[in-house]
Amino acid sequence: MANLSKEDVLKLARLSKLELTEEEVSKFQKELVEILGYVEKLSEVDVTDLTPTTQVTGLTNVTRKDIVQKYQADQQALLKNVPSRQGNSIKVRRVL
Repeated sequence: MANLSKEDVLKLARLSKLELTEEEVSKFQKELVEILGYVEKLSEVDVTDLTPTTQVTGLTNVTRKDIVQKYQADQQALLKNVPSRQGNSIKVRRVL
């Protein structure tokens, strides 16, 4: 099992910009030793016959290509359906 000194915990706390009490240092020392022990167990698992997994949902990129296309609709037909317009532009309320 991994060893972790109080100095190691204090260094981690300093790097994380955390202020720990002596009680918290002892608590985190025990918890971090358990976590590191678990990670050590994981590193011992034989994964030589397994295929690496990088994505588990099976989804692929569903976005479309951003291609500029000329819009073929009649401008006047579109403008007659807007509530307010100014010349050939749609007039909207001020946002800011």
